[in-house]
Amino acid sequence: MDPQQPKHSQIAIDPQHQTPKVDSSPAEDQQPATPESPKAQEIRDACGDADVSLLVALASSNGGLLNDDLRKAAWPILLGSRSSNESEFDEVGAEVGGEWKSLPAHKDEAQVGLDVDRSFVYYPNDSSSLPLDTLRGQLSTLILSVLRTHPSLSYFQGYHDIAQVLLLVLGPSSSPPALARLSLLRIRDFMLPSLSGAVTQLHLLPALLRAADPALAPYLPPNPFWAISALLTLYAHDVQSYTHITRLFDFILAAPATASLYLFTAVVRARRDDLLDIDPGDHDMLHVTLTKLPAHRQLDMDDLIEDACVLLKRHPPSSLGRAWRAVSSKSALKTVMVGAPDVVAQSLEDGEAWLAEQTRQADRQARMHALYMSVSKTAWRWRRPAAFGLTLAVAVVAVFLGRGDDIANRKRMFGTALISMWKTLGGTTRN
Repeated sequence: MDPQQPKHSQIAIDPQHQTPKVDSSPAEDQQPATPESPKAQEIRDACGDADVSLLVALASSNGGLLNDDLRKAAWPILLGSRSSNESEFDEVGAEVGGEWKSLPAHKDEAQVGLDVDRSFVYYPNDSSSLPLDTLRGQLSTLILSVLRTHPSLSYFQGYHDIAQVLLLVLGPSSSPPALARLSLLRIRDFMLPSLSGAVTQLHLLPALLRAADPALAPYLPPNPFWAISALLTLYAHDVQSYTHITRLFDFILAAPATASLYLFTAVVRARRDDLLDIDPGDHDMLHVTLTKLPAHRQLDMDDLIEDACVLLKRHPPSSLGRAWRAVSSKSALKTVMVGAPDVVAQSLEDGEAWLAEQTRQADRQARMHALYMSVSKTAWRWRRPAAFGLTLAVAVVAVFLGRGDDIANRKRMFGTALISMWKTLGGTTRN
């Protein structure tokens, strides 16, 4: 750390008593943006001109957007929320207009309350912050206003971690429109009624790791659920340093929606020696180590972001084969392939429409899976390949021809179901 940079204390919450406690160990401070800083002036100028492309480049470069004063101007531009006409919030978190309060309660509000009560464990990062109860009141207001206004969104545990980062940087006035656009346009795959969208994204990770590090990839557990916490929460649940998480958000809000996956790959590569030191037969230790990788304090955020950018160019999503083809065309991964310029050009209505279609697709896939499991179980019991093969073919074609689904996904599901049933009935396939 630069010795001229000031030090500060971090606030954490005692899990037994839920009261603030100060960690007196020094933490890295954000880079100062003085009038003499050319990059700070460039960021201010880009914000004044609403130059999205320049902000994307600055957010991805060394140091990112430097500090919260500049982020407060830049993040709403990257999310397309700066010109929003959302009603204002006062400093204690009560909406001045209060229109959202008259809307029906969202189905997930009970869980929101539980999670908000556990919020602000690692940050804010200085002793001059607002009282904890005030911050939690603002966070609850922020989340509930977005969910009630957009009831088709399904809350997931960890959403509050993302929301609290936006709240701390943007404040209670600017964070609601920013969170609404982030939810519908960048992370809506995680806000479906089920976790099917998140699971599809997770399955891209092994393919990406095989491409990026073919020697390390076979060593890792094949089921990548060790990355789900980091990916679902945009690292906000795992990264304990406020300086680090805001730096990562600079990049994530600027980059393509796949950036989180490439970032996790960069994290794994950065700690490959530690992973290779673990006994390959100790799957539990590998899993635990992988889940904790993003929280490692020795990771250099700028190095990780640089590596993620290199990987994105070297191994674009389109090169990831079947795993990428399995992603719905309505997924945020495919509607935000350039980055912030895509998001700025999109509307909340676009996000609502894509969310509705993804929900229909997920429902159809769930019904098809249930049908397959039922027919497969019956076929195994009776072992009549011809009769049950025909039954399955008719049933699957009926689902396959259902209107409105993504044609690529329908073909994939149709082929997979037939191959799986053939194996169940004792058939063989050629590699």
